[in-house]
Amino acid sequence: MKLSNKAIIVLGPPGSGKGTQAELLAGKFGYFQWETSSIIGKIISQAKKGDFVAIKGKKYYFSEQAKLREKGFLWDSDFVVHLTGKKIEEIAEEGKGIVLSGSPRTLDEGKFLIPFLKKLYGSKNVMVVFLKLTPKETIWRNVHRRECELATHSILYTAETSKLTKCPLDGSRLVRRKDDKAETIKLRLEEFEKKTAPLLDLFKTQKVKLSIIKGEQPVADVFKDILKSLK
Repeated sequence: MKLSNKAIIVLGPPGSGKGTQAELLAGKFGYFQWETSSIIGKIISQAKKGDFVAIKGKKYYFSEQAKLREKGFLWDSDFVVHLTGKKIEEIAEEGKGIVLSGSPRTLDEGKFLIPFLKKLYGSKNVMVVFLKLTPKETIWRNVHRRECELATHSILYTAETSKLTKCPLDGSRLVRRKDDKAETIKLRLEEFEKKTAPLLDLFKTQKVKLSIIKGEQPVADVFKDILKSLK
């Protein structure tokens, strides 16, 4: 199966496997993987005390954005758009397709990102994959998941991985994310339903191809369904 350069957005509630599926898609087609939480999270963690970006006359301090994430809230939309737009344009100019996981997360981001991607890749080459997951499964997955310190690979919790202490991909120590607590995840779910779920209607009005995939399946089965939807 071959694809011309496309922009594929992988969305879903916390713990639905967005990053995992985006990584599989990027690897299969040679696309750039844009994982919002990892890329912007790393930029925030590397910022010095007092660092900020000025957007539309307003200062967005990296330290304040870090606190939002720790509490379970989404980063400010203007802050996310500012950091992602330039990089995505560079990727498109290099002639590479892109797989985005975790963006857009709000209507404001979507209203910017969808037209932006259409301009860069063409309307027919922008598509969305939505991974459907129940709230109960979302909470269970997030409470049990771990990620590696080096590259933030997310490690699914299974009988085989439950006793792992190091990442099988890069050997770094496995740790739990600060925001992967039951109370924080419930808040993130509320944020998702309020701010991210409405994007589904935006995709329809923007006439973007939307595929809804059952996210509670094994990873391999989810991937197979995604590939079928992309044909």
